Amino acid sequence: MLFSRRGGPGARCLLLSLFLLEFCETGSSQLHYSVSEEAKHGTFVGRIAQDLGLELEDLVPRLFRVASKGRADLLEVNLQNGILFVNSRIDREELCGRSAECSIHLEVIVDRPLQVFHVEVKVKDINDNPPIFRHREQRLFIPESRLLDSHFPIEGASDADVGTNALLTYTLSPSDYFSLDVQASDEFSKSLSLELKKSLDREETPELHLLLTATDGGKPELEGTVQLLITVLDVNDNAPLFDQAVYRINLLETTENGTLVATLNASDADEGVNGEVVFSFGSDVSLNIQQKFKIDSSSGEIRVIGTLDYEETKSYEIRIKAVDKGSPPMSNHCKVLVKMLDVNDNAPELVITSLSLPIREDAPLGTVIALITVSDRDSGTNGQVTCSLMPHVPFKLVSTFKNYYSLVLDSALDRESISDYTVVVTARDGGSPSLWATASVGQAPKASSRAMVGAAGPESTLVDVNVYLIIAICAVSSLLVLTLLLYTALRCSAPPPEGACGPGKPTLVCSSAVGSWSYSQQRRSQRVCSGEGPPKTDLMAFSPGLPPGLNPSERNEHSEANSDISSNVSPTFKLLV
Repeated sequence: MLFSRRGGPGARCLLLSLFLLEFCETGSSQLHYSVSEEAKHGTFVGRIAQDLGLELEDLVPRLFRVASKGRADLLEVNLQNGILFVNSRIDREELCGRSAECSIHLEVIVDRPLQVFHVEVKVKDINDNPPIFRHREQRLFIPESRLLDSHFPIEGASDADVGTNALLTYTLSPSDYFSLDVQASDEFSKSLSLELKKSLDREETPELHLLLTATDGGKPELEGTVQLLITVLDVNDNAPLFDQAVYRINLLETTENGTLVATLNASDADEGVNGEVVFSFGSDVSLNIQQKFKIDSSSGEIRVIGTLDYEETKSYEIRIKAVDKGSPPMSNHCKVLVKMLDVNDNAPELVITSLSLPIREDAPLGTVIALITVSDRDSGTNGQVTCSLMPHVPFKLVSTFKNYYSLVLDSALDRESISDYTVVVTARDGGSPSLWATASVGQAPKASSRAMVGAAGPESTLVDVNVYLIIAICAVSSLLVLTLLLYTALRCSAPPPEGACGPGKPTLVCSSAVGSWSYSQQRRSQRVCSGEGPPKTDLMAFSPGLPPGLNPSERNEHSEANSDISSNVSPTFKLLV
């Protein structure tokens, strides 16, 4: 901002106050909206510009924009009227799966001055998914010798909705032989079985056909059905019996392959082959479970065979089937509920979402330099990240929202005293031991072309004289190659003029908690000097590996020393110039 010298002190103070007020407006706010899934395109969500206190005519000049993590095309803002509306189909189940809470988080950014706002749009569930059975029919083979009150497990339905819309009730078509037994649980799905109420007689009734109906709790209600085909047998009248109906197991996500999860036991009262039991996964076990676990068909041992990740899957419900070798075979089922335990195996990540450099030395306090987002894929305390700033710098971190920070000016700048700063931001999680990552933001001073021209000294003049001599020698000498090499050596030996080889643009380099670096294909950043243009700087990006500048022997020692540590941390490196 420019001040007129002809104005009095009062006028200059007024202009300065307005200037400070403009920059101090940068801050944060949060709005909450809600919208139902499957809403049509153009459905009104909220008057976002009005609610944020922004003028409609300022939206375009101030570069009003909306950023969303994930699906950025679901919601849009009309810049003419400032209304947030549904832009494309929102499927809650596709967006959030079985999660009870589902929201779309938006980050609204405007420039001149820079402001950031956070908007949360809650997606409400509608009853748009009926209960679904895995198969159209289920076949059961039940011997006629089974005792009254015996139970025969059957598979229930699933509903992709959540809450009341996914609360299922079951009914069975009228039958003289069977009734439906439902065992409810607050944590897992309901277990269904048929309970025998009247003795079977294969000669009298060889087959039974029943209809099982599942109805959800939505309004209006949706339902699904499955046919139960029961074949009555008169041989091998004892089925395997598990010693537990449900096995509950806790596993660390770092559990290694081959680890024993559980040993199942099922006994069969029959003798000979009719009492020999074979274990296997149930027909409804997903491919994902089969890729993570295996079961020994004879011993009933379940072991880990794949990589477990709490952040990917927090629990597994494994249905196990025990079948004897009778003819026809008889079977029974149990459930193995594996609960994953989180381990602090993910380091925090820092992302610079906006960077405003260089900064003027007369910038007012509170000026936003950068917007920083931190995240950690772990859960609970392991995923709680705190940010800190290196001491003794005229900047501070301001928390604008959960895991969102602004780097702002905290004290006055004086370029004549200090022309650039390197600011280190550290993000550390709450795990034990904790993991951390750092990011560096640097500002380099600008050098004018006038200063570069005026900085030439006697050394530069001497080089120019030598250049002319070499050119003259090249005209008469047959050793052209030698003279060119001498010219190059003389040019490189002269020290560059002050200001002609200034640092390049700001860079951002991230390091991991263990301080491991990766050596790029270039050993170091090379500066190219020119008398007519600004200096240029090659860029380097680091990833986990060896630190730059190590000789071959040091590389081997470093890689062996850090082989165990670097495997636990996978930092993300960002580079901004």
